[in-house]
Amino acid sequence: MMKPTASAAAQIAAVVAEPSAPTGQPIAADFQRGLDERLWRWLTLSPALLLLLALSVLPLVNLFATSFFTVSWSGGHSSFTAAGLNNYRALAGDTLFRAGILNTILFALFAVGGQMLCGFVLALLCTGVTRGRLLYRTIFILPILVPGIVVGAIWKLLLNFDFGLVNQAIALVGIDPLNWLGSANTALATVIFVDIWHWTPFCFLLFLAGLQSLPQDVYEAAKIDGASGWQELTYVTLPMMLPTIMVTFAFRLVLAFKVFDEVYLLTGGGPGTSTQVMSFTLYQRFFREDQTGYGSAMSVAIIFMTCILLSAAVAARGRMGGAR
Repeated sequence: MMKPTASAAAQIAAVVAEPSAPTGQPIAADFQRGLDERLWRWLTLSPALLLLLALSVLPLVNLFATSFFTVSWSGGHSSFTAAGLNNYRALAGDTLFRAGILNTILFALFAVGGQMLCGFVLALLCTGVTRGRLLYRTIFILPILVPGIVVGAIWKLLLNFDFGLVNQAIALVGIDPLNWLGSANTALATVIFVDIWHWTPFCFLLFLAGLQSLPQDVYEAAKIDGASGWQELTYVTLPMMLPTIMVTFAFRLVLAFKVFDEVYLLTGGGPGTSTQVMSFTLYQRFFREDQTGYGSAMSVAIIFMTCILLSAAVAARGRMGGAR
């Protein structure tokens, strides 16, 4: 074995003799710095958290608590009588609420499906246009800029049985006028059509942004391989657009389950129960009939169903992402 030289032995001795820095001080300093940063983050976020608590969490807790009482009003004061689960049991026998659930599901399926299909087609067409693209985009997003109350007034005039432009237009081709909003056979389909017209621009904007963010080298490789336009759409565009499609679907599904303004402005829930949706039923029970406790139970049930649907959509997106 080779013995170390005198200089090497001196260097080793110096290193050994040098006092080592205490390891606890840097660790403690890093911990204190991290603690200060976390404390500062919580302090800066606390106003927003308190506002969220005051405007959303506390009203939800109060709504849930009220659903177990029967509330009556006398002389401008409310009195609470414990009802237990009676309000929730009454939901099962409420024919108006059951009709609202069925109509809401039909409305959500057909309205959201139509909006996504029309929005995706328009986004594809707008992406392929080279001249006048800005003009087309402006035209496509105009309906979403119109306030809901104006949308209701416009379509109520257009669909009027006696002097509406729609009936006048179909009369030119020999079709008898239809009572679009006053017939149980056509009222729900008409409301769905109006909602598709109003909210398709929302889907169009999201799909257009998603299409424009797709990598072009994938399309160039597909063209080199001889893929047709349909094959590009099926095997390239749709798989890469799947996250955007799922996010759009989740947004629109939740909003469709909360639909109120179109129904209120166009049909008022009629004729009969043909356009009765859950939000409108809740409005009738809570505000028109002053059933505060029962309306609170109905609100909790609607929130619960909406959360289930949203969770299912998020889980489906996660499974699809994992499969990819």
